[in-house]
Amino acid sequence: MEGMKSRILVFGGTGYIGKYLVKASVSLGHPTLVYTRPLNSHTASSKTQLCRDFNSMGVTLVQGELEYDQILAVVKQVDIVICALPYPQLMEQLKIIDAIKVAGNIKRFLPSDFGVEEDRVNPLPPFQAFLDKKRKIRREIEAARIPYTFISANCFGAYFVNYLVRPYEKTTHTRVYGNGHAKAVLNYEEDIAMYSIKVANDPRTCNRVVIYRPPKNIISQNDLISLWEKKCGQNLLKDFVTEEEIVNLSETLPNPDNIPVSILHSVFVRGDLMNFELGEDDLEASQLYPDYSYTSIDQLLNLFLVHPPPPASAAFE
Repeated sequence: MEGMKSRILVFGGTGYIGKYLVKASVSLGHPTLVYTRPLNSHTASSKTQLCRDFNSMGVTLVQGELEYDQILAVVKQVDIVICALPYPQLMEQLKIIDAIKVAGNIKRFLPSDFGVEEDRVNPLPPFQAFLDKKRKIRREIEAARIPYTFISANCFGAYFVNYLVRPYEKTTHTRVYGNGHAKAVLNYEEDIAMYSIKVANDPRTCNRVVIYRPPKNIISQNDLISLWEKKCGQNLLKDFVTEEEIVNLSETLPNPDNIPVSILHSVFVRGDLMNFELGEDDLEASQLYPDYSYTSIDQLLNLFLVHPPPPASAAFE
């Protein structure tokens, strides 16, 4: 299916999900380029080290600003462009779209989605405004007739396990948003990255939306907490945060602080990730790649028993 190995360019490759995408691309044998801001003495040491790691893996680092001419020059050198830019830079993708349109050589573009299926949810206003930007990018890509794959990766699994059950904190309490019954989808970051590189090279996914909804990763907060309690041998007291409290926070917190609480409402109170059925025409990642052994929630929790979590600073992307 994948044939000749495509040259893949990743924007935002040093970010939270970006680094997983880069490693997955390399592991699947693709010549991989990462477009990054110029490194200098003010660059965070963690990013400098990550770039060194990329170099040792054979990744080509392209240093530049998000300016059209510089973007166009590097886009001409590759086959596939994947964008993992964080929320503040979402609209910078318009420059990438323009460059891809002019270059004319890109076989597939994956914009910075990696979350809810934005064309099928209507969340609280702060999250709605967030998704409106993503929808605008999708519509611009379609209008430019650029070959694309839009992905709905749902929740970053390791991030949200860490956020919801606080496995490394000596605490006897955990917060539950709403009543804890809504089903969410928690996918391990490494699996999200592997699926994304696969769909970027798959003719079946061209100009389609792919939803990452593996059956073993559909779980409610209550079930996640219960499963963790069994594994760690400790009961957690649940502090319930009511829907009314969350809605109030979304209306009173300043922007962008109101966005994360709106995301929590959408995912864990309303259950937006599972509020629509997948039809015959929908593409779901674990069905597309049945031979790929993804990490179940149960296996992910086992990883938390022995390994520290990934850094979570930029996971609300």
